[in-house]
Amino acid sequence: MSERTKVTLPQLLEMKRSGQKITMITAYDYPTGVWAERAAIDIVLVGDSMAMTVLGYSTTLPATMAELIAHSQAVTRGCKNSFVLGDMPYMSYQPSIEMAVQNAGRFMSEGACDGIKLEGGLTMADRVEAIVNAGIPVMGHLGLTPQSMSMLGGFKVQGKDALMAKRIIDDAKVLEEAGAFSILLECVPSKVSKLITERAEIPIISIGAGPDCDGQLLIFHDMFGLYPAFTPKFAKQYADVGETIVQGLKGYAEEVREGLFPEPKHGFTIPDQQYEELLKMLE
Repeated sequence: MSERTKVTLPQLLEMKRSGQKITMITAYDYPTGVWAERAAIDIVLVGDSMAMTVLGYSTTLPATMAELIAHSQAVTRGCKNSFVLGDMPYMSYQPSIEMAVQNAGRFMSEGACDGIKLEGGLTMADRVEAIVNAGIPVMGHLGLTPQSMSMLGGFKVQGKDALMAKRIIDDAKVLEEAGAFSILLECVPSKVSKLITERAEIPIISIGAGPDCDGQLLIFHDMFGLYPAFTPKFAKQYADVGETIVQGLKGYAEEVREGLFPEPKHGFTIPDQQYEELLKMLE
């Protein structure tokens, strides 16, 4: 097996053209970055979903730039060859183009990311264009955009009626024209996602948007039973690591209470002569 090399934008675009599916997951810390690297995942997103899966908030809105930069640094220390994206948190880009470019730049210079992701279509196209013009790759995000959850009426599928579906299709075109290298579609009907994917020259990634996109994204914690609050319909659990951890903790607690842990092999000794000297010192 040949040694893995860094995933690049031209490589991702070629995967789109050749029909090779793109793999993408979220990661929030060093161990997950290492595991993603070992699994040869193509794109790793340091998502603002961290606010929910790691910090326990009910939405993504409390995530801050400082938190996401710190988590990006951790992920990129462990994940050297995947294409790592920093997720622009709420109000880090909406207020102005200047703020958007500055904060996107922080993900590159401080977080060691390869690009950024941000939510929104037509209304955010000028931000996308400015960030791209600053030399920073941008992935767009359409459909269910969690930062706009209040406007959307909650975590609901987007594009189920023709008018909204047309709006998402139009937004995808606008983002591509603004220079986005890829677009993430979240909770969009499969037929709508297929239309967007067929019309786009850039990779279209699905998270709950069906099988016809150029790639798939899942939240790491959903994949492995690590987020007990809820599991989205679109998520597939590949292992119940959460339950394994619970059983391990129960086993640990039981052994401690019964005096079975630690065993001698888990401790350290002092030479008998040194111990005798210590006892004399204490007399």
